[in-house]
Amino acid sequence: MCASQDRHPTFKASFAARASHVSHPLVNYLLRLMELKKSNLCLSADVTSSRELLQIADRIGPSIVVLKTHYDLVAGWDYHPQTGTGAKLGALGRKHGFLIFEDRKFGDIGSTVQLQYTAGTARIIDWAHIINVNMVPGKAAVKALHEAAARWRSRVNYEVRTSVSVGTPVSDSFDENGEDGDETSTSTPGHPSREPPPSSGLRTEHNGRKGSIVSITTLTQSFEPVDSPRFATAIAEGDELVYPGIEEPPWERGLLILAQMSSAGNFMNKEYTQACVEAAREHKDFVMGFISQESLNSQPTDTFISMTPGCQLPPEGDEDDGEIAGDGLGQQYNTPTKLVGLCGTDIIIVGRGILKSASPPQEAERYRRKAWKAYLQRLEQST
Repeated sequence: MCASQDRHPTFKASFAARASHVSHPLVNYLLRLMELKKSNLCLSADVTSSRELLQIADRIGPSIVVLKTHYDLVAGWDYHPQTGTGAKLGALGRKHGFLIFEDRKFGDIGSTVQLQYTAGTARIIDWAHIINVNMVPGKAAVKALHEAAARWRSRVNYEVRTSVSVGTPVSDSFDENGEDGDETSTSTPGHPSREPPPSSGLRTEHNGRKGSIVSITTLTQSFEPVDSPRFATAIAEGDELVYPGIEEPPWERGLLILAQMSSAGNFMNKEYTQACVEAAREHKDFVMGFISQESLNSQPTDTFISMTPGCQLPPEGDEDDGEIAGDGLGQQYNTPTKLVGLCGTDIIIVGRGILKSASPPQEAERYRRKAWKAYLQRLEQST
C-alpha cells in the first residue's frame, strides 16, 4: 500500500522546512521540536497507576516528542486542575520537551463530545495539547470539538484579578442625618416627590440615635491577560523548567483524526479514510493530521502530520526491515524503516516495545535512533 503512493512534497521536505509552511501553531511547534530533539517518537504510556505514569514520563521524556495517555486506565489519577496528574504531566512536558496526547477517541454526537472534552472531572482540554476523534459519528464531531476548543482558547489565557479595598468615609461628605451630602433631592418646594417612601415589613425605631457608616468595602474583579502559555496556578515545583532551545507550547489545541488502524480486520475502508481527509481540510486550523498507516497528504496544500501505531523493533542487532509478528490480539507490527522511510509517516507510536523491555529508557533511545535514521534516509532518497 505504501510503496506505490505518489510522493507528496511533505514526504521529501525536512521537518524544519515544513514548519515554516504550516499555519497551525501547534503543528509548527511540534515540527520544530522534532528537529531540535532529533526525535520523531511518541510513547504510548499505557500504564495503570499515576505514579508509574509520572515516573515513565520523567525517565523517557528526553527521547520523545509526544506522550500518549489513556487517563481512564490510570488508578489514582488526581483530577485537581492545578496540582493533579494532568498539571504534573504538563510540567514534565515543559521540562523534557514533549506534548501530551490524550488518546480519548471521541466518538459521539456533537454536544456530548464537547462536554467530554471541556467538562467533567478530567477537563481534558486543560492539560492535553492533542486529542483524537473517531469519525464514525460523522464530520459533526470534528466541528463540535473545533468549536469547543475555540471557545476555550478565547478565554483561557485570561485570569480573574480581584482587588479589595476597605476604607472609612470622610465625615464632611455626610450631613448631620448621616445622608450622603452629594445626593440631590428629587423633590422641590411645593412639588413633593411622587415616589412613595420605601416600604418595609420591619418596624423601624431610631430611639434618638443617628445612623452611622463604619466602613466601606469595595470589591473589584477584572479579566487580565496572562502572557505565559501555562496556568498561573500551576504547580510550582519544577514548573519553571523549560526545555532549552524552544519556547513553551502554544495555547492552541490540536486534533488527530483516526483515519486508519493497525489492528487486523478493522472496518476503516477507503471511503471512511477519504471522509476523514475531507473533514481535516475543512478544519485546518484545528486538525493537525491523522492517526494512520501512511501519509494522507495528497493535495498540494495539504500539510498534515501522520502518527502511526503498531511499530516494533526486533532484538538488538537483527535486521529491522519488513513486518514483525503481531501480538495475538489483532495488533500488527511494522518497523520504523517501513513506516517512516516507505510509508511517509512522521511520528511512530510505540508502547509495549519500550515499556516491557529490560531498560525502557535505553530501548526508547534505540527506537528514537532508528526512527530518526529512517527519516534522514527518506530525505536522502528524495534529493
